[in-house]
Amino acid sequence: MTEKVLDWNSYKEAALTCASEGIVLLKNDGSLPLAEGMKIAMFGRAQNHYYKSGTGSGGMVNVSHITDIREGLEDSGRVTVDKELAAVYDKWDSENTEYNNLGWGREAWSMEEMPLEEGLVKDASLRCDAAVIVIARTAGEDRDNSAKEGSYYLTAKEKDMIRLVTSVFSKSVVVLNTGNIIDMSFVDEYGPSAVLYVWQGGMTGGTAAADVLTGKVNPSGCLADTVAKELGDYPSDANFGKTGLTDIYKEDIFVGYRYFETFAPDRILYPFGYGLSYTDFAFEDLKLSMDEEDLKISLDVVNRGTVPGKKACLIYVKQPEGKITKPLAVLAAFAKTDIILPGEKSRISMDIPLSRLVSFDDDGRAGLGTGWVLEEGEYEFFAGGSLADSVRAGSYFNEKSYLTEKIEPVAAPVEEFERLTRNGYEKAPLRDERYRELKERIIPAEIPRTGDKGIKLSDVKAGKNSMDEFVAQLSDEELSLIIRGEGMGSMKVTMGTAGAFGGVSKSLAMKGIPAVCCADGPSGMRIDSGKKAFSLPNGTCLACSFNTDAVEKLFGYTGLEMLSCKVDTLLGPGINIHRHPLNGRNFEYFSEDPLLTGLMAAAQVRAMEKNKVTPTIKHFCCNNRETDRRKMNSVVSEKALREIYLKPYEIAVKEGGARSIMTSYNRVNGMFTANNYEHNTVILREQWGYKGIVMTDWWASISRDGKPVEDFSLTEHSVMARSQNDLYMVCHEVEDEFINESDVMEELKKGTCEKISRAELQRSAKNILEFAAETAAFDRLTGDGVRIVHENNPFCEDDVDVTVDKYYDVDNGCEIIVDEDTSDGSDLVFGVTGRIAGEYDMVATGISDLGRLAQIPVTVFITSIPISVMSWNGTEGKEEERHCKFYIFPHSSKSLTVRIHPGRPGVRIVKIKISYSNPLPEHPFGDG
Repeated sequence: MTEKVLDWNSYKEAALTCASEGIVLLKNDGSLPLAEGMKIAMFGRAQNHYYKSGTGSGGMVNVSHITDIREGLEDSGRVTVDKELAAVYDKWDSENTEYNNLGWGREAWSMEEMPLEEGLVKDASLRCDAAVIVIARTAGEDRDNSAKEGSYYLTAKEKDMIRLVTSVFSKSVVVLNTGNIIDMSFVDEYGPSAVLYVWQGGMTGGTAAADVLTGKVNPSGCLADTVAKELGDYPSDANFGKTGLTDIYKEDIFVGYRYFETFAPDRILYPFGYGLSYTDFAFEDLKLSMDEEDLKISLDVVNRGTVPGKKACLIYVKQPEGKITKPLAVLAAFAKTDIILPGEKSRISMDIPLSRLVSFDDDGRAGLGTGWVLEEGEYEFFAGGSLADSVRAGSYFNEKSYLTEKIEPVAAPVEEFERLTRNGYEKAPLRDERYRELKERIIPAEIPRTGDKGIKLSDVKAGKNSMDEFVAQLSDEELSLIIRGEGMGSMKVTMGTAGAFGGVSKSLAMKGIPAVCCADGPSGMRIDSGKKAFSLPNGTCLACSFNTDAVEKLFGYTGLEMLSCKVDTLLGPGINIHRHPLNGRNFEYFSEDPLLTGLMAAAQVRAMEKNKVTPTIKHFCCNNRETDRRKMNSVVSEKALREIYLKPYEIAVKEGGARSIMTSYNRVNGMFTANNYEHNTVILREQWGYKGIVMTDWWASISRDGKPVEDFSLTEHSVMARSQNDLYMVCHEVEDEFINESDVMEELKKGTCEKISRAELQRSAKNILEFAAETAAFDRLTGDGVRIVHENNPFCEDDVDVTVDKYYDVDNGCEIIVDEDTSDGSDLVFGVTGRIAGEYDMVATGISDLGRLAQIPVTVFITSIPISVMSWNGTEGKEEERHCKFYIFPHSSKSLTVRIHPGRPGVRIVKIKISYSNPLPEHPFGDG
């Protein structure tokens, strides 16, 4: 066993670098940085309620401490925070707790603000040198933002706070702790001295914000999205959640700056790529050269100011209009300097493959067939932050249009609609055949079944046997089970994680297949047992850093942390596009730009793979809103799919080496992505050469019989697997006794191959096995695992004060009627006594009025040791049961303390039944 060191101080520094470099300074009249020795008046309830991330599975990271912005400033040693005003806020905050979590998908977008009196503000101005106002927002899974006050718009109290503070203080700074852009009209209306987005910077985000505010770090972030003057200016606004279950992507390729720079530059408030610094930079000696198939731009970045700083350089290309519709300009490359001292310069170079200049022709209008086309004409390059502030870097002239890659257009819509072009609207090209899946799918050759030959997966890895020889051993039952994952909270992997797959049944495990562990991400590992993990900066913040090297360094540490927790794949990053500001999961995603999104994802893939763990990029594809996400239909042209929504995945696969992808809940052009053959087989594997696994989102919808309808199934795994979506995530338990909780065995018995063939199941089994053989889980199983040595680990499990008032005798079984209300997230604590050693069953009955996709983890602790996570979904007001087991040993104490700990509000435990079930097994916790 080898050893690797995880230095948590270095981990923290890497996170602080990303969080601080992602902060975007939008306005500064000279009030920032805050001068050393200043006394600061802090306004806004969020000053000590920092949002480390958004909500839902992407943000549920257990941490021991979150540094808020007030704490960050107090700890900076550079400024002091006015204690008198802080005490007023603390008192009001303790008396007004209505902002508390209301359960999955019902979280408040913001906190009720403390009403301000003019006298309080004036008194503070007499004691202090400057004011810092903190505004915070959150949203997330199952919880879109809203075009309402308290979400996208400021509330009346927030506006009044900014108005009062800016009218009294000569120096007023507005800090936006949000996961996404919000309405920014308040800047012109009230005129604060400085404004900056600090985003959601993870558990150390308050420190990062303080570092930038005080000048310890010079801001270098640039907007990864366009901030428009009004919400209605976004071209997707008319078709975002306003037409029932269907979103029609009429704006086509004109997303974000592609639209605004082409059609509406006057509606831009803050452009894509915009971001101020405390110093001044200039680009000099710009040179464009060509080397084989790549263009290269090199330039000097000169610091003309008075303080050190970093500078991001974005390269845009203006393409010739030609026959294929194109936006005015697109991002072609970007890079970031190291710190440049005043008066110094740094030379940077950026490669621009010609593949970044091509356009997708989805109907052959250029006369060259369908696929990627480089049209004739001049390609002009510009270097800068935003396009408006860029300088010309040179041009490349392509003398003749040619097809760089012929592509079969397999993903076109079936529903007629009009899409935007440079010359107005036109009808989007439709596909000739509605769905080719059943009659035209390619079925591989079947591997004849041999029965069990004693071949282990390690024999394949060692080269003793082929993978086909291994797969030939698998029975129909094993093929049916291997395409299922188990969760949430499977006991076969790290407790409290999202799921397990691979060797999850007894027979599969006996063949040496590891149980592969996945944990929710992307903002760190969600482990519902209560185990602490590092909470990372959110996707928007990372993208605004424009620093893939820093992101890669950070996620190298995350990979080590995953190894230490025996987590093999992190469910993230999310690489859907910021199509509209109200998407609740924008905090998880990176940007409105597909190149920036794809390169950030590729950096994370490379970083984790160094430690033999990997991210699962998601949600493939067009998961661009949360409302009605299970049935939503995204109607989009193939051109927009290829250039905007599929492009980040293509980059992550081809440039990052991604080998795990999760499909989405929604339909794309009528078909659920979980069983979309064109996406999962034709595009992903045949056209891109992808070699990894594809899994569904948790409890995903599958089209019944593969038909493009709103109705769906959770058990037609045959339809899923034939599309080469390899894994259904998740089933409650994956064992032989649950074999018929899927339609696969029934379909195999028919022998018609109409829904599924044995060969297609073998193909998915090979995908899963080849993935599993390259995991740390496999190495641990074969004795080649890695031991993580922790240095400066801040995560000591919190002490929990547990008082037991009542004990129950379980020798003859007991039933406990629960009087306490756990729906607010409170623990349920009781004691059990038993004289009979053995295995005991615990059955908890609970009720939740949340929807079926809500996730409420409930951890069961016996004598402070977590022994199970009973994962509840919302029950829509109906009683449901969850089961777990625990043991009483002959030589252990016969009085045990039981603590049932809901990870979040939402479920009310009404009854507990405990009964003796079996004698102690010989090895109750397995062999190791």
